Amino acid sequence: MIIEPLEIFRKVAEEKSFSKAADDLFLSQPAVSSHIRNLENEFGTKLINRSSKHVELTPAGEIFYEEATRIINQYKEAKEKINQIQSVVTGTLRIGASFTIGEYILPELISQMATGYPNLNISVTIANTEEIAQGLRQNRLDIALVEGVVNEREFMVEPFMEDEMILIAPAGHPLTKIRSVSAKDLQGFVWILREAGSGTREFSDHFMQALKIKMQHSYVFSSNTGVKAAVISGLGIAMVSKLIIQKELKTKELMTIPLDKSCPYLARDFVIVRGYDTYFTKAAEVFLTELSQFGQDKHESISADAVE
Repeated sequence: MIIEPLEIFRKVAEEKSFSKAADDLFLSQPAVSSHIRNLENEFGTKLINRSSKHVELTPAGEIFYEEATRIINQYKEAKEKINQIQSVVTGTLRIGASFTIGEYILPELISQMATGYPNLNISVTIANTEEIAQGLRQNRLDIALVEGVVNEREFMVEPFMEDEMILIAPAGHPLTKIRSVSAKDLQGFVWILREAGSGTREFSDHFMQALKIKMQHSYVFSSNTGVKAAVISGLGIAMVSKLIIQKELKTKELMTIPLDKSCPYLARDFVIVRGYDTYFTKAAEVFLTELSQFGQDKHESISADAVE
């Protein structure tokens, strides 16, 4: 590939590590080092200062990083335009997703797409909303799907699905026995929370601030699985997406806490996020078309389960 040395250089610069870059690119570390030396020989200057502990770009390296990124993007854009002429959806789509979407939406969606688009490679990075936004800034992701709030001055943001949020408790919890729970009833309980930076944590915080709920104590987990397990074990109550507890509701390992009309409607948007200057590839167009239909079908399926 004619831009391989540029991509290797960019990966080393972003990871600030030869070994991490080698792992990400499935190359040996000596091969990565050889490419960097060849680039430095070609330009007649050092591009990267490296020691046993630090890898930093030189001033020349900073310039080369910007230009290499521009060239790589132009190469991909040209390749994509040629593929569009040939009506072939190919290449690699780098998707960032916050935990709820990455764990409960994308696996099923990508599975559905695999048959129709066998030449499309999809790489998924799952992290909290704040970390995914950083991935977009650093050009490590082409598109992001998150449930948290992002800066709309910095990114293009478009909703694709409404996500219902619910309060959950273990079976037999006192709050599950109240027909209609008020804000007053929620005072003084132990809460299970997601980590700061996650969309679910942000939603929970706003909910408790709006109703002036005071917790007895809280425990923080950095995954949906951890939150569910903590609630099932009787550690506390939690605010979660209804998407993540379908099985546990059916088996009655978890119960919903019914809120009265004084409490706000619990819903948020799942949103598509991308940079304003990101080239919109054919692969991205196909993916978003499939995502839109999938989101609609998923919402209708959950609503039907709720009626039953």
